[in-house]
Amino acid sequence: MLDVKVLRDAPDSLREMLSARGSDTTVVDQAIDYDVKKRECIVEADAKKAERNTVSKELGQKKRQGEDISADAARMKEVSNQIKELDQEISRLDQALLEILEQLPNFPHSSVPAGKTDAENVEVGRWGECREAADWEKPHWDLGPSLGILDFERSAKISGSRFWLLRGAGARLERALISFMLSLHTDQHGYEEILAPSLVIGNTLYGTGQLPRFAEDLFRAEGHDLYLIPTSEVPLTGMHGDEILGDEEMNISYCGFSPCFRSEAGAAGKDTRGLVRVHQFHKVELVKLCRPEDSYNELDAMVRNAQRVLELLELPYRTVNICLGDLGFTAAKKFDLEFWSPVQQRFIEISSCSNCTDFQARRANIKFRRADGKKEFVHTLNGSGLAVGRTMVAVMENGQNEDGSVTVPEALLPYMGGVTKLEPAA
Repeated sequence: MLDVKVLRDAPDSLREMLSARGSDTTVVDQAIDYDVKKRECIVEADAKKAERNTVSKELGQKKRQGEDISADAARMKEVSNQIKELDQEISRLDQALLEILEQLPNFPHSSVPAGKTDAENVEVGRWGECREAADWEKPHWDLGPSLGILDFERSAKISGSRFWLLRGAGARLERALISFMLSLHTDQHGYEEILAPSLVIGNTLYGTGQLPRFAEDLFRAEGHDLYLIPTSEVPLTGMHGDEILGDEEMNISYCGFSPCFRSEAGAAGKDTRGLVRVHQFHKVELVKLCRPEDSYNELDAMVRNAQRVLELLELPYRTVNICLGDLGFTAAKKFDLEFWSPVQQRFIEISSCSNCTDFQARRANIKFRRADGKKEFVHTLNGSGLAVGRTMVAVMENGQNEDGSVTVPEALLPYMGGVTKLEPAA
């Protein structure tokens, strides 16, 4: 959530930002009006409360001296009613202002490129060879069934569309990817592994920005204030909601594996086949909580941690600086990593790494106390390290051989129980 000071100190900058993001700018004037009226009501209420306190003391003296206080008492009753009405109006205006603020996206960093769609994102680097497809290569939705490791028919039978079922060496490969990623991030990158619940309360989702804005994208447990998580970013960040951390505790780095659940269908007709856009998938998530002055260095480190996964798996990729129009609700700056699919001849997102500055911390009320005693909101960051299903796609489509087999990347061999290739089903 944005600091209300942005409304007061930089309304023109806020309008400009919302316009660049393609959002409605008229809400700024509405929010300013609510804020001005609320502050006017507070001033008036404070003045009347001061008057009530003063007169109450005088009434006590007059009563002790036997003076008639009926007129003053009637006046104070009227003042008390006015205070009650003002307090109610302050509460109403505060709620109205909050409802606008909680719908406003984060303020972008000055280095975020201009642009309205993902077509205007800026490539900042590539790694590996983005080769052409051979005529014998298959997309993963055909390759997986031919290997006997991916079964869409049976997943549809038990769960409907946009689900998947892995079996045999495919399930082993998924498990290997998860173990490899967690080991890398904990042993070499300094993250603490957390295994968190996959169901969270609504307030936790509010803190990370999914509620109320993206309620339709979530799966909710009927009859309960519980939601299936869209990513473990939610519980890993929410762990510290309503806390004041010590200066000595900063900087915090967590990684967590979780199933992720999303009801959104994505763009019409896009990625409707295979594992790229499904209702349930697995992901290894990276989360950081740090001092404000450290957050952009921590973002660079997080991006590098995610890149290392792809490099060790020998998967060609590019790094993209996300433009304003594609930035996302909570991010002040975001980099995407996109792997190269030779058979599809396109880059596909496999990781997003975002600096959310104090946007989530303000909603979740996560602060830290500096050594001098000053309290501030932390900065939060999150990133995929990586999306496991999409990494499976990348491994399959980049590692397939002309005989229909898929070579397992060397980095995964310690987790594969001696399996070096996925062979076609008999």
